[in-house]
Amino acid sequence: MHDIVDLESRGVPGVFVASSEFARAAEAQAGALGFPSVARVLVPHPIQDRTDDEMRAHADAALDAILAELTDRDRP
Repeated sequence: MHDIVDLESRGVPGVFVASSEFARAAEAQAGALGFPSVARVLVPHPIQDRTDDEMRAHADAALDAILAELTDRDRP
């Protein structure tokens, strides 16, 4: 989250990606960092112990949402 907030503050679009288990933590941290509107995409939890093929499937499934956050969203 810190890296994405830093990039956004420099005018470089970024997207925070985490598993769904961390949705509330991401929201709280974004608010604490003063950037509640930071772009984020959540993927199914858990991600540890996934095979490479399963991780590729997660990445493929999240790609459209990540691109949409980078290109379609107005951020401060």
